[in-house]
Amino acid sequence: MSRLQTRFTQAFGVDHPIAQGGMQWVGRAELTSAVANAGALGFLTALTQPTPDDLLKEIDRCREMTDRPFGVNLTILPSINPPPYAEYRQAIIDGGVKIVETAGYRPQEHVDAFKKHGVKVIHKCTAVRHALSAERMGVDAISIDGFECAGHPGEDDIPGLVLIPAAANVVKVPMLASGGFGDARGLVAALALGADGINMGTRFCATQEAPIHRNFKQALVDGDERATALIFRTYRNTARVARNAISEKVIAIEAEGKPFEEVASLVKGAKGREGLENGDTQHGIWTAGMVQGIIDTIPTVRELIETIVGEAVDIVGGRLAEAVSREEEKA
Repeated sequence: MSRLQTRFTQAFGVDHPIAQGGMQWVGRAELTSAVANAGALGFLTALTQPTPDDLLKEIDRCREMTDRPFGVNLTILPSINPPPYAEYRQAIIDGGVKIVETAGYRPQEHVDAFKKHGVKVIHKCTAVRHALSAERMGVDAISIDGFECAGHPGEDDIPGLVLIPAAANVVKVPMLASGGFGDARGLVAALALGADGINMGTRFCATQEAPIHRNFKQALVDGDERATALIFRTYRNTARVARNAISEKVIAIEAEGKPFEEVASLVKGAKGREGLENGDTQHGIWTAGMVQGIIDTIPTVRELIETIVGEAVDIVGGRLAEAVSREEEKA
């Protein structure tokens, strides 16, 4: 099949300018290896594993499934009882992983350690100022997350159509566009806006290999672009999740001005994980992006990637090229 070569594919040794974002409970060896084998860049999610030793085992398991490049996501969040980030970081290094996606709070310590061991770092950001800060820290690439994304979009509410070119204007390292991407049109648009590829999360959840219950995959097919909710807005920690009974209840409690402690039991990660495993989409909160409005199939990972890349090549060489030639004829 035809390929699209960009600074991202060249820097990270992959065939296609597509990355699978690190997703809590979803970024496991089954999905990550399938993405890698299809020529894109997959990421295990470090904190999905209960201990650093378990992460090492998952890295080994993934390596048994693919001989292509893959990475690990390490998200650093402020917490009263934080996980042992330094130990997870060391497990990544000891596991011989050479690509890491960092996200979250004050990553400098981790970036320095990874760079010291020859690990390439992609840092996920939700604002241009954060991207520039990460670039100064020495990261190798940026993933810029627009307001449409699943998970935490930041507090600026800037959609990708503006955020991506604004970042591309000033960021010098390769950049992935994230948030709202799920098909060939999005990939072509991202490249046109100045990005070097796309990062997809929600779209990869609706694939055969995604290690979640089929009910959630079908919910993404059935949902439209309005089927998400923004929670934690009043706590200045906005998260985009699927709209269900739990997220609606959280929003109602927030509207009453109640503190986070009032919703904590509803939003426990373990509760969300139970739902992903038992198939109850109303059991807890689960992240989903607005991109579900354009998801209507549950393909294999390879089918998805090959369709996106193949159709993107057709768009660039077909409809867009024809539009240019028509203008030339008029001139």
